[in-house]
Amino acid sequence: MQAADDPFVRVRGAREHNLRGVDAAIPRDALVAFTGVSGSGKSSLAFGTLYAEAQRRYLESVAPYARRLLHQVAAPAVDEVTGLPPAVALEQRRSVPSSRSSVGTVTTLSNSLRMLMSRAGEYPPGAERLDSDAFSPNTAAGACPHCHGLGEVHEVTEDSLVPDPSLSIRDGAVASWPGAWQGKNLRDILDALGYDIDRPWRDLPREQREWILFTDEQPVVTVHPVREAHRIHRPYQGTYSSAKRLVLRAYADSKSEARRRRAESFLVAAVCPVCGGRRLRPEALAVTFAGRTIAELAALPLSALAGVLRPNLAGDGPAAVLARDLTARIEVLEELGLGYLATSRPAPTLSAGELQRLRLATQLRSGLFGVVYVLDEPSAGLHPADTEALMTVLERLKAAGNSLFVIEHDMEVVRRAGWVVDVGPGAGVHGGRVLHSGPVAGLGDVPESVTRRFLFGERARPPREPRAPSGALELRGVTRHNLRGLDADVPLGVFTAITGVSGSGKSTFADVLAEHAEASGGVQRVVRVDQRPIGRTPRSNLATYTGLFDAVRKRFAATDEAKARGYGAGRFSFNVPEGRCENCQGEGYVSVELLFLPSTYAVCEVCHGARYNPETLEVTWHGASIAGVLAMTVEEAAGFLAEVAPAARALAALRDVGLGYLRLGQPATELSGGEAQRIKLATELQRARRGHVLYLLDEPTTGLHPADTELLDRQLHALVDGGATVVVVEHDMDVVASADHVIDLGPGGGGEGGRVVAEGTPERVAAAPGSRTAPYLKARLRI
Repeated sequence: MQAADDPFVRVRGAREHNLRGVDAAIPRDALVAFTGVSGSGKSSLAFGTLYAEAQRRYLESVAPYARRLLHQVAAPAVDEVTGLPPAVALEQRRSVPSSRSSVGTVTTLSNSLRMLMSRAGEYPPGAERLDSDAFSPNTAAGACPHCHGLGEVHEVTEDSLVPDPSLSIRDGAVASWPGAWQGKNLRDILDALGYDIDRPWRDLPREQREWILFTDEQPVVTVHPVREAHRIHRPYQGTYSSAKRLVLRAYADSKSEARRRRAESFLVAAVCPVCGGRRLRPEALAVTFAGRTIAELAALPLSALAGVLRPNLAGDGPAAVLARDLTARIEVLEELGLGYLATSRPAPTLSAGELQRLRLATQLRSGLFGVVYVLDEPSAGLHPADTEALMTVLERLKAAGNSLFVIEHDMEVVRRAGWVVDVGPGAGVHGGRVLHSGPVAGLGDVPESVTRRFLFGERARPPREPRAPSGALELRGVTRHNLRGLDADVPLGVFTAITGVSGSGKSTFADVLAEHAEASGGVQRVVRVDQRPIGRTPRSNLATYTGLFDAVRKRFAATDEAKARGYGAGRFSFNVPEGRCENCQGEGYVSVELLFLPSTYAVCEVCHGARYNPETLEVTWHGASIAGVLAMTVEEAAGFLAEVAPAARALAALRDVGLGYLRLGQPATELSGGEAQRIKLATELQRARRGHVLYLLDEPTTGLHPADTELLDRQLHALVDGGATVVVVEHDMDVVASADHVIDLGPGGGGEGGRVVAEGTPERVAAAPGSRTAPYLKARLRI
């Protein structure tokens, strides 16, 4: 039993994932950094053990009638945890926010802004006062009825449905028609209706073209198919549906992601003609505050919104109370370097780091104390200048009486922590031990620690002459988002780093560069490697995404046991009824609806996460079942599958980008944005490179320990040595310092950014006046 005055959280016998019976004492009321290489077990300790145990204890305290829903929420594998306060998690896992989610909804600023319009807005003479719901595009009371609150409508046009009007209907003029039998059926129906299907589309009368594409009629006709010698064709009743009807139905109702994507390619997004993209009913848009509608206020950068509100802070009326609340919350966001965001900015366009900082700001205003905040790399996606502001906010949370357990790879943040828990020494089976839990200086006495040399040792950077470019992609007069008339030359055949503070325009610059490169002809292929998830459900995983699982399934199907049972390669897929566990439909997990909490995934109680039925698991190869192979890490599988050439190639590429610790069957929902990006890069590295390839990466070092960053940096430079062009958007000064060319955007974020502040070699940018990157790059170059 722990003494009441013991200031430590004590963990005994933690065995979650790769932790090997870990014991640790971690102080409360402190900023504690958890360090170690990717896959060492630090997340298993911080999230998988400490946060999971705090969550389990909370769930045990809910009303007894609800507990029957909670028995499936697994307890962490640990003997004992004492001294643990309630915990709040702020993870980096990239959820897939809906198109209706925005900066305002994530921070709840939208609620206060709507209340301000409802209570303190200026209404037209004689207009009824509206509830706050009437100012939300996400409610029936507020949404524009024409676009349902989305601000844009998806429609089809003749150009989108018929891209090549020189073709006849028989030759496929209506590109949006389904393929195979259904497309032939529509063609035959039109023929039976008397339309000329052999005449070029552009030569058909306009009224016929309009009817074929857009009619709401659904005539039924008898079709007499053209006879073919080897088939018997009988007349049948065919129903015609217009091309528009088929596309909109497929987009709205299809369960197939591929069909929905195909349908979407024929849609044209247009600003809603009724609300003009403002998403609200006319009654709400007629109300103003300080001369602006709610749509105009929501479109302002947060810093500018605070400026509009400040003249209204005095007094006790609704306007003053709500304006004070809004400005106080915006000040926290400005402190975190997010003042350039607007409340209407859609959440899917935010980086994982921006999303986490928005949630962090919300917590800072919550007034909680005595809580453990478990944060997953709060500095991810942050320019070193923004990290300074982050540290100030973290110190304020600690000063308010909270504990902060921070998983972190940024050595500057680790140096400023009061305590460090270093896990390792390696990843996967080579990690899982606490090497040091104590004051930061003490880690210098732990020779096993990989973190130690980055935290204390000054690594010698061998001097390297910048490569000579083979040409350049010239961008001129680029105006998009906050880029205004930007000119820049991106050299070909070298390694280029794009730098700048958060919101300076780096990602927009990368988007424009990709489009220009594809159109210019100077590059044969553009490969975008972003941080979007490789899948949205546990069904998607590392093995299926890289394609190596196809080779593994064929190998199992070739065993004597599989042949004797008549099992083909399909039997070893967890997506087909014959082989999978039917209880979880081959996912290994079942979704648990908690009603009063967000739904969660729990391990399937029938197959225990194996995904397959018992008969399929009876077939083994070299002593392992197909589920056993999926449970292996990349490193383990590299030895086991050495003789399966296609799988061995994929596994070697995954190890080269520092992912040896991931399990082959690790669900996509458990992967960070950085891991997803490196899986995509590894998949790309397996391909034979033909012609000049431009690799464009957005913050590839996110989620990487400095040791893993070194490994990735070597791989990217090897691509350049092989004749490719590599462009990275990056905040890691080690990577920037190793580049041949640097383009620094800024000087600030949002409206204060969007210009090239400096460009050239790292040494030249480090010496540039007015660059917020320069001092940090200079320190790294030691010049």
